[in-house]
This record gives sequence, structure tokens and C-alpha cells, in this order.
Amino acid sequence: MARTRSQVAHQKVIEAAIALFAERGLDATSMDTIAEVSGVSKATIYKHWSNKDALCLEALSYLVGNDIRVPVPDTGDLRADLIARLSYQPAPDRAYLRERIMPHVLAYASRNLEFGKAWRARAMSPVITVLKEWIQREQQRGMLVQTIDVESAISLLMGPLLYRNIFHKREPGSQATFAPHLERHIAEAFLALYAVPKR
Repeated sequence: MARTRSQVAHQKVIEAAIALFAERGLDATSMDTIAEVSGVSKATIYKHWSNKDALCLEALSYLVGNDIRVPVPDTGDLRADLIARLSYQPAPDRAYLRERIMPHVLAYASRNLEFGKAWRARAMSPVITVLKEWIQREQQRGMLVQTIDVESAISLLMGPLLYRNIFHKREPGSQATFAPHLERHIAEAFLALYAVPKR
């Protein structure tokens, strides 16, 4: 199905904003510059987004793959499904820009607390929702205990990955990954706590 002119303009603005944010940072990128680079008038941009923060939130959501439904593996192998879920990388074609832009986002969010709060909620909500659905599904199947504290469980699953992704970025050109077996270790620790023992 062909996209409408409005949809095309919308995507042009998102792509221009991402490129500029990655190159210059969020503070140094103006709506005027985004309009110039995208070829979309500033008046049209403001019809889609009320301000730069709103545009930035949508651009970042696209960048991290929030437009893609996160798969929930269901092979019957609890450990393998959890490892596959933890290893999933959304929108790999956007990974390079994600790595470039995230230091700018963290710096901007530290100075703009409301933006930071909105961004964390938007970035993490889809991931948390999928993990909660997976936990509930496996509890209903009798694979996970019923006494799980969901907030603690989500923290156990996501905390180590966030630590690696934020504090141990891979050097450009390097193939080495910090804690390459981390997803397996997280899954095993989680299941040791919450899996129903096999009889």
C-alpha cells in the first residue's frame, strides 16, 4: 500500500531528526535544522509534534524498534525460550545509529528530568509488557511458581543487560562482547529462583 504524503513527510522528519541527534546531540539540534534537512516545513512538523521533545521521543522509539512487535518464543523449552527472548535485538539495521545517539540521550535526559522519565517509560514499557506476559503464561502452565514478585523478576532479567549495554559498549571495529554468555547466566539464575522443580 502506497504511503500518503503526510506519512512520507512524517518519516522524513523522523529520519532527519535521528541523523541530526546522532551527529550533533539533542540540545544542539533545532526544529529549524530538522525542517531544513528533512525538506518538510516547520509548520507541518508542528502539526505532528508539539515540540522537539515530543519529536525526539518518537524518533527514539522508532530507533529502538518500538514499532516492531517483540516476539515471545514458545518452543516448550523454558530455558531456551528465555535465552532467546533476552538475546533478541530489535531492528538490527538501526543499531549503529542507536549506539551513536544514546550518549546524547543520556546526557540530555540527565538535564531534563521530565524528558528522561518519559523516555524510560516509552523505551522500557514494551519490553516489560512482553516479559510480564511471558511470566504469566508460564505460571498458568505450571512452569513458574505463583509467588513471583514481578518487579524483582523484571529487574533480575533486565538489570544485567542494561549494565552491559550502558557501561560496556563494544569498541568500534571490535568483535569482543563484554560477558558474551550473560543471557544464559541470567536465564539460569532466574529459573533457579522461579522455576517449578521437576518431579
